Amino acid sequence: MIGKSRIEAFSDGVLAIIITIMVLELKVPAGDDLTALMPLLPVFLSYVLSFAYVGIYWNNHHHMLHACKRVTGGVLLANLNLLFWLSLLPFATAWVGKNHFARMPGVLYGSILLASALAYWILQQVIIRAEGESSTLGRAVGRDWKGKASLLAYTIAIAVTFVSPVASQMIYARVAFLWLIPDRRIETHLQKNS
Repeated sequence: MIGKSRIEAFSDGVLAIIITIMVLELKVPAGDDLTALMPLLPVFLSYVLSFAYVGIYWNNHHHMLHACKRVTGGVLLANLNLLFWLSLLPFATAWVGKNHFARMPGVLYGSILLASALAYWILQQVIIRAEGESSTLGRAVGRDWKGKASLLAYTIAIAVTFVSPVASQMIYARVAFLWLIPDRRIETHLQKNS
């Protein structure tokens, strides 16, 4: 059995690398005035949104693992699944930014967000199954309306991309905003148990 600290350290390292790769897409413009920055705006906006998503996943992943009592083989595999999907985010972020939120890059971006959310849900469920519904995580998650609403919003946004790629990006931003509001469920249950 692997300790929680190992999975946390590995995951933190992967997420740090993901952010580093994304920031490398921000190229220095040739000009020396503000107009030189204008062509970089779509790349910068896609970076900001993706940075927010990686930060949200890092924060929630930290809380989830803090509530976890033991790491099983299933937890390791589910965690790798999550990290795999998140590791594709820099590619999709760069493609969306360089192509000014065009349809196919937008569909890929949304698909990766959807797959990441599903992978996070799978990891959450694997931990709950290993520890029981009455575990700290099981009680804290409850019905998980934010998680379910996010999956629905990603699915809708992917479809909306074919009509309006900018509108779909706005949906992704709203989902990120929903998660930026601190989710205290796990923290509250941890405090009750200590």
